[in-house]
Amino acid sequence: MKLRWSHVTPKRDYLNRRRFLAAAATVLAGSRRAAAAKLNAAKTSYRLANEKLTPYSIVTGYNNFYEFGTDKEQPVRLARDFRTSPWTVRLEGDVAKPKTLDLDTVLKLAPLEERIYRHRCVEGWSIVVPWIGFPLSALLKQAEPTGKAKYVALESFYDPKQMWPPAWAGIPFPYVEGLRLDEAMHPLTLLAVGLYGETLPNQNGAPLRLVVPWKYGFKGIKSIVRIQLVEKEPATTWSRKWPEAYGFYSNVNPRRDHPGHSQRTELRLGEGWLGTRIETQPFNGYGEVASLYSGMDLQRYY
Repeated sequence: MKLRWSHVTPKRDYLNRRRFLAAAATVLAGSRRAAAAKLNAAKTSYRLANEKLTPYSIVTGYNNFYEFGTDKEQPVRLARDFRTSPWTVRLEGDVAKPKTLDLDTVLKLAPLEERIYRHRCVEGWSIVVPWIGFPLSALLKQAEPTGKAKYVALESFYDPKQMWPPAWAGIPFPYVEGLRLDEAMHPLTLLAVGLYGETLPNQNGAPLRLVVPWKYGFKGIKSIVRIQLVEKEPATTWSRKWPEAYGFYSNVNPRRDHPGHSQRTELRLGEGWLGTRIETQPFNGYGEVASLYSGMDLQRYY
């Protein structure tokens, strides 16, 4: 059979299908809940009407975690032996009580809650995840931020013996992120320690990660080891790497396109073979945070 240009699969369809094939290839790996422990978490009002939870196999098998690879399926394999115990988190900077807390202490700071949040990736796909954790504010209050503290700078764990070198990943390590202090203290901002009723899998950012549901997913820094309260806006990994694409705020904004694609719609994974394309909502549907940005030009402060 002679092939014609009319037979060529559109690039967008090919890429979407490739992503799903990659995710499907990790279903078995993702379904093996190795070393996961059950968590007792209270059900909360943070639930989504008329939206289905994304299957566990996709949530845990389709990940961005550049320390363990740049393809979606790599972190499942490469993070399998990542050591997350013992673990400590340092709180420092413009605080009255700098301290280092071990994981057991962190887990006792506040009651664990299950919160079902939308998760929107800057790449144009989305999932719905039942996270387990507690408000980040409960951790920050332990250090008693001073009046000088205006921002929160967060840093991921990095060990070159366990993780990829920056040259392979294409970004510098350790990974760093940041929020304004009022964003960090907002009730929606979650310090997550689990999902689907169990502790976080390594590839999802074990043992501690950030979840800010109205921002693009890369703001949810994984495997946190250091938190600084600072006076000036901190640098973040992606805003340094590609400032035209990734600003400090990175709020979900369907009116502000990524340089490479529109942000007006998203592909909801797990719904149909290639997912379901839906309209993206401002602030990912969490309109209660809009007051944080009153008077700001969200095209400029992206």
